[in-house]
Amino acid sequence: MELTERKLKILQAIISDYVKTAEPVGSRTLSKKLDMSISPATIRNEMSDLEEMGYLTHPHTSAGRVPSDKAYRLYVNQLMEKPELSVAEKTAIANELQADINEFERTIRHAARILSRITNLTSFAVTPTRNEEALKFVNLLPVDDKTVVMMIVSETGEISNTALKLPRPCNAENLQLLAKSMTYKYRGMKLTDVLKDNIIESFESNVEAMGNLAQDIMPDFMKTLEEMLNVQLYMDGLTNIFDIPEYSDMEKAKNFLTMLDQKDEFLKTIVERDDGVIVTIGDEHMDEQMADYSVITATYSVDGKTVGKIGVIGPKRMKYGEVTSIMEYLTENLNDSFKLEGSTLEGNLDEVGPGEGG
Repeated sequence: MELTERKLKILQAIISDYVKTAEPVGSRTLSKKLDMSISPATIRNEMSDLEEMGYLTHPHTSAGRVPSDKAYRLYVNQLMEKPELSVAEKTAIANELQADINEFERTIRHAARILSRITNLTSFAVTPTRNEEALKFVNLLPVDDKTVVMMIVSETGEISNTALKLPRPCNAENLQLLAKSMTYKYRGMKLTDVLKDNIIESFESNVEAMGNLAQDIMPDFMKTLEEMLNVQLYMDGLTNIFDIPEYSDMEKAKNFLTMLDQKDEFLKTIVERDDGVIVTIGDEHMDEQMADYSVITATYSVDGKTVGKIGVIGPKRMKYGEVTSIMEYLTENLNDSFKLEGSTLEGNLDEVGPGEGG
């Protein structure tokens, strides 16, 4: 059976109406909205054909039809239109991200929050896999004689600040010397390679104070590097689910939240997705728990290198065109922000120089 132009227009109209109303679409309703001068009887025949072809399903409790996963896939691949964001929407996204570019992960969390608010869906963001991450800068800032803030900056602009309580007093001069030495020795090295180094031995010297300081600080330095290598998953807008008609049934809402609470499994699913804007619908997911949902992800970059993902999860009845437009613009702004962040960090580090650690 051929998928004619008329069938495509009817299918597109059904999907658009169902996305707006969450109600099965009948032939009479459709005939009033279609600008095709087609009788309800003809529309019914075409809807029956579309159902036979697997593009529509027929709920037992209604005379109307709803789109199938196959219909949504056809819609995403061929039929959907991506609307241009308004100037106000673009300005809001750009301004909010621009205000928060000084710390990589905070920016990612902020982007997920913006995405959730604009789409009214549950959003998520995944930080980069960091096996190739390199160290760029270390600083040790004294708070008092036994308290130090250790700052580690990676080449992608991630900043980790850790407050350390030392077992013995230290002085600012030794902290500065150790920070200079660490920056000089490890700048440009992958974090994984730094972790393999015998760090304490590297910094022990005839000066007892420096040897003691290295022993006090290096275990926390190693622990922080390991944490920086871990992929992080941030989520926002979990309660948006309660505003979606499909999840007015509390059991369905509970199942959704339980699925997302299994973060390791969800994270694995997201990390393994391809780069670019990717849409997966219902049964296309490998995980059976996700069969009732659609997921849209986009990748973001630092200096042109893809490093992480951001996306939304929600009902299959999703405004695919609108959501993908928002995500494309958002990731464009993320990429621009990280370029700016990277150049700013580079400039600051060049001013300091490898021998001046702070």
